[in-house]
Amino acid sequence: MIVFDAAGAIDMTEFGVGVAQSGSRAGIILEKIRQSDGLGERIGDWLDSGPLPDITREDLLRVHAPDYVDLLLSENPDPAVVATYELVDENGDYHRYDPKRAKRPLKGLVTRSLRQAAGTSRAAALALERGFAFFLGGGMHHAHYDQGRGFCLTNDIVIAVRKLRAEGLVKTVRVVDLDAHRGDGVAALCIDDPDTLCLSIHMARGWPLDELPLDERGRLYPWHWPGDIDIPVPEGGEERYLPSLEKGLALLEELSFGAKPDLVVVVDGADPFEEDELPSASLLRLSAKQMLDRDMLVYDWLERRGVPQCWLM
Repeated sequence: MIVFDAAGAIDMTEFGVGVAQSGSRAGIILEKIRQSDGLGERIGDWLDSGPLPDITREDLLRVHAPDYVDLLLSENPDPAVVATYELVDENGDYHRYDPKRAKRPLKGLVTRSLRQAAGTSRAAALALERGFAFFLGGGMHHAHYDQGRGFCLTNDIVIAVRKLRAEGLVKTVRVVDLDAHRGDGVAALCIDDPDTLCLSIHMARGWPLDELPLDERGRLYPWHWPGDIDIPVPEGGEERYLPSLEKGLALLEELSFGAKPDLVVVVDGADPFEEDELPSASLLRLSAKQMLDRDMLVYDWLERRGVPQCWLM
């Protein structure tokens, strides 16, 4: 099943935020699928656009700090939004943000983030029922316990996992993160969770790995906390990407002692693609064929093992 949320598939420019994004990617992708041979007339078989589950304060508190949750749910969450989306530079000037062009208040980005978490939770539940679901959204893997980072206000991945676990639907979960950037938020949030193992294959350099490792007290910042399996791909190492991913999946199975997890969440980042517009992802440049081979490697690996898989855009 493909999960699509029309209310959450919005253009960032509506908030006055200028980013390298050509309109609503989710809407564009859905239309491409509809136009594919044999799929348009069978839309009822593969499209889920029904109501999403509510994401409650309790759901958020399983993942994020109470003070941060209070700020997000307040009447003025702008400080969290400005920090997460880096809308003000070190001089106090607007950065890739023009409030005069905004058609919606920044608070709408919090609503959007909660809908992303709801869509991920819906897709994860569908994956348990049907074996496979793909949400045209989600994957906010940089959000941490007490703050948002890297355009990720809340961590929909961990929210969904802990929501399903609280409902008694899953126990063991694996996260396979294919985004060009390291899944630092998921790794930090799950570092003490033995039932959630995290694999991230990502650029060996660049954000967030080039951030300062230690705070003023000499403690490691949480965005440098290790995941269970971190696979850094050096610049120019694209030919080693697929073999490294395959070895990483085998290691993930070893760490699980061969036991089948209840669910695998795949963060299907598009930014490793060589023509991606995001400057911060330019150190990893996979071809279209390599991108397809990447996805099919993971899909087939999970399918052969009969593991329910939830994919996020």
